[in-house]
Amino acid sequence: MRAVWRLARLVPHVLHGLWLVRRRFELLSATERHQLIQWWSLKTLRILGITLKAEGQALPAGHLLVANHVSWLDIAAVHAVLPQARFVSKADVKHWPLVGALVEGAGTLFIERESKRDALRVVHQAAAALQAGDCVAFFPEGTTGPGPELLPFHANLLQAAVSAQAPVLPLVLRWHAPGERFAVSARFIGDTTLAQSLWAIASARGLGIEVQILPSVDVAGQDRRALAEALRGVISERL
Repeated sequence: MRAVWRLARLVPHVLHGLWLVRRRFELLSATERHQLIQWWSLKTLRILGITLKAEGQALPAGHLLVANHVSWLDIAAVHAVLPQARFVSKADVKHWPLVGALVEGAGTLFIERESKRDALRVVHQAAAALQAGDCVAFFPEGTTGPGPELLPFHANLLQAAVSAQAPVLPLVLRWHAPGERFAVSARFIGDTTLAQSLWAIASARGLGIEVQILPSVDVAGQDRRALAEALRGVISERL
């Protein structure tokens, strides 16, 4: 019954978000859009019974945000704290029902991960966004992991920060639940479908997420592969 009640409240909230993206966003300033993104993300977490704890200090503009990746809800959790973040996401998310339109409206940059040419295009696009003062965000693991153990970090998109000489802001995401330092219900791995994951999250008791903003990393003189390993170490240690 808990899950049914939460999902019944979530559906109109998602539809309202779609209406805002399609009817209001083009009429609003960047600040007003960010305020709506943060409001919508916070309410999404609240409807699903997820508590949020945030620590650390964000940068004002022009930085690359990197975070570990556990759940499809990671983006909403980050936007609840840093609504200005423009995520780089795999292209097939754009075609997910409802979710795709929402993340596209939030300024997401989409990438065809199987195409090296497309990866280069997104690196250039992200570098231009950083130089323009945007906050660009991505998950260097490239896919979701179980939580405590990080997958290898892909370095390609870090080239955008190196090229733009923009600082990198590491972000740690830790989903937890009563008796579980790393919540099983939040995991979106293996053959789990989006519907199965949504039901598990909506059914959970006491699910929460900690968003920790770590000190920024200067990229001057850095090689992207060495930078990827250093960032993986910093995030893994904090986890």
